[in-house]
Amino acid sequence: MPGPEPFRILDCALIAIALGKTAQNLRELRDRILELPPSSLWHHLFETLLRPGFDDPEYRSDFALWARRHLHDAVLAERLAALDPTQTDDVEQLRQQLVDIVEDHIAETNERLGVPPGHELHFLRSQIVVLDTGRRATTPGELGAHIPELPLGSIYLHFVDARRRHVPDRVDDFTKWLESFGEETAALRAQLARVDFYQWSLSEMRDRIGRCFGAIPARVA
Repeated sequence: MPGPEPFRILDCALIAIALGKTAQNLRELRDRILELPPSSLWHHLFETLLRPGFDDPEYRSDFALWARRHLHDAVLAERLAALDPTQTDDVEQLRQQLVDIVEDHIAETNERLGVPPGHELHFLRSQIVVLDTGRRATTPGELGAHIPELPLGSIYLHFVDARRRHVPDRVDDFTKWLESFGEETAALRAQLARVDFYQWSLSEMRDRIGRCFGAIPARVA
């Protein structure tokens, strides 16, 4: 019986374009969120990971980062950071959840103060370009051998962004492919599920994923 298709290791790059829109206070933030295109919402919610030089897992969301670093509002930052965009395919639902968080906070605090010039939130839209690395893996062991050398774009695409594509189970690409090997990879898949992609930077995720594959039993390597 033939085995599963080889795992195609892909990479990705981010193309970001300024929208020419900014927010200086919470009311402007709410108004901009209501009018942003879907690609901009997703960019500011989660694609921070792909920006050159970004490797800080403190907050995934630009909205949360801005609230914490420029509005100096830790409560709002935590509320915005708690929104997980990978748990829904409905961008309008995400938009409404963001608006609700901001409006509730405005009602609680009656906050009207804004940030000084130069600290506004600048809105971007983005597009992901997918690239084929030419690398292939035919066994779990071969895939594991590639992990430490993978570019961070591969980790983002296969371990983070994949959760939007694999509905309804919302698993990463590695786990989806490993399912083809049946119960022999069950323990490995369980370990991958414990890697908290919402907590770690991409480089930290790569290290933890690599350690998961490092414990593969010889019979499935």
